[in-house]
Amino acid sequence: MSTTEARPSGAGQKPHQDDRPTDGSADRFEAWRGVSAEGDADLANQGTVFLRQRSRRLLGDLLRPYHKTIVFMVFAVLVENGARLSIPWLVSRGIDRGVPPILAGRGAQALFTIVAVMLLAVAFQTISRIVFLRTSGGVGQNVLLELRRRVFKHFQRLDVAFHDRYTSGRVVSRLTSDVDAIQELLATGFDSLINAVLTMIGVAVLMVLLDVKLGLVCLLCFPFLLLLSRWFSRNSADTYRKVRESSALTIVQFVETMTGIRAVQAYRREPRNQDIFADVAGQYRDVNTRSFRLVAVFMPGIKLIGNITIGVVVLYGGYRALEGDVTIGVLAAFLLYLRMFFEPMQNISQFYNTFLSASSALEKLSGVLEEEPSVPEPKHPKAIGRARGEVRFDHVHFTYVADRPVLPDLDLTIPKGQTLALVGTTGAGKTTIAKLMSRFYDPTEGRVLLDGIDLRELSDEDLRRNVVMVTQENFMFDGTVGENIAFGKPSAPQSEIERAAAAVGADTFIDLLPEGYNTDVGKRGERLSAGQRQLIAFARAFLADPAVLILDEATSSLDIPSERLVQRALQTILAERTAVIIAHRLSTVEIADRVLVLEHGQIVEDGSPAELTGSTDSRYAALHNAWVESLA
Repeated sequence: MSTTEARPSGAGQKPHQDDRPTDGSADRFEAWRGVSAEGDADLANQGTVFLRQRSRRLLGDLLRPYHKTIVFMVFAVLVENGARLSIPWLVSRGIDRGVPPILAGRGAQALFTIVAVMLLAVAFQTISRIVFLRTSGGVGQNVLLELRRRVFKHFQRLDVAFHDRYTSGRVVSRLTSDVDAIQELLATGFDSLINAVLTMIGVAVLMVLLDVKLGLVCLLCFPFLLLLSRWFSRNSADTYRKVRESSALTIVQFVETMTGIRAVQAYRREPRNQDIFADVAGQYRDVNTRSFRLVAVFMPGIKLIGNITIGVVVLYGGYRALEGDVTIGVLAAFLLYLRMFFEPMQNISQFYNTFLSASSALEKLSGVLEEEPSVPEPKHPKAIGRARGEVRFDHVHFTYVADRPVLPDLDLTIPKGQTLALVGTTGAGKTTIAKLMSRFYDPTEGRVLLDGIDLRELSDEDLRRNVVMVTQENFMFDGTVGENIAFGKPSAPQSEIERAAAAVGADTFIDLLPEGYNTDVGKRGERLSAGQRQLIAFARAFLADPAVLILDEATSSLDIPSERLVQRALQTILAERTAVIIAHRLSTVEIADRVLVLEHGQIVEDGSPAELTGSTDSRYAALHNAWVESLA
């Protein structure tokens, strides 16, 4: 009897923008691609404005604590750009007013004064640049730190249903490639944009002030620049969003495959997974190639317009200089300003690439941060303290998929201190009952109560302190054996850790480890056997000392000697504690005070193991006899 239950399919919910099945299944992956294209097109048509507003809201919220610092940074940038833009003007003054006195033999005082002012401008530019970079670097890193904290905290707060559909690969993508894209924007993007915009505006104004006619000739390039920029922005927006999506999908496929590498190798899935990954990586290459092609047109186009403009200015300005309408100094200043004017245009294109990439990342991160748990913590929780342990299912209905109820109408009371065993075939609802007791899900209808209080009215802290679930696949975290036992109670002294291990019989093998309780368990506990990992999970739960303990196939990984050891420990530890046991091995059921036999989410038998075994027409008796025969 397996206790595997149907997992939530997400029916009735809007799929997350980035939801993609990547468990290595070719059929599911290929099916997603067909649906995804239609879904993404619909999202692009209907939700682009909303996504942008949500992204800006997140960025504004992250930057809000630094508004005074940002004002100071803007002042530093203005000083820097003012000093930099003054240099061509000073060059023109030096040529027109500083050189003629030297040629006339009247001395170089005017030129020296202009050069001194120019050096002062360079000093101001350098100092303000240093100040800006140091300040903006600090603000950027603090913003990224806050963003990482928020995302990590929110991922932990989201319920099991969310994590069932949101794969680990996408979690990695959110905290790596997406945050990196935003880091690039904060580190170089805004700096490039601010300097480019201020330079272009300042240069345009100064050129007109120096000479109106020459300035207007230079500004004739503006319509062509605007047309080229509009073409680039229109074509690149969608491309860069697809770049982020393809990047995330590539990371997801890699992480999911490597996480399940044992299954991949066991079922010889390497060739098929390689084909899937090659397809995903190929799409990533194609969208990146498309983005490079856009840049390959835009940047040379800017240079072409700039060089043509410079050529026109040289011809027209030179002619006017020969006529005496324009001085050589003004013409030289114009040429310097034109170089300043067109260089930022390339920076703007680079910024636009960075901005689009970061915008797509912000859309995904803001989407995750605005996800609300389907099992939210109450705003005004009721205090329960140390629970007695009475659990009641009050006419509970529950469904993972619409029109397919797992629990049609469960009415059940588990008295304080009772050990209840749940038995039934696959899909009978046993694990669902355990998940509802742990509040991994909320009932579709009805209530689950602990000591008469609806679980939805308890704080997460109170609930997790009083209800603990141990499964057959307990995760071992990187660290020592002792740290893993104390996972639910980090403040526990060594003596309590050792008592918990001894209570479940884990001390026998721990004492034989090279460093005892200080032995590193390795990645996901790979240095321990399955049975040893399960015993550590038992010790972890017992150290937490919950009022209600749920064991979901918790002895399935143990060998016979270890199981017998745990059975003896359970009889002592479960005394005066409410416990629910879901067991494939009926030897574990024998220690229960009461057994429920479930079929299709309904209780078909209820009694003690002895009563049900003694009944000739009992379903439990038939299961028990089959189990005894299997042992023989």
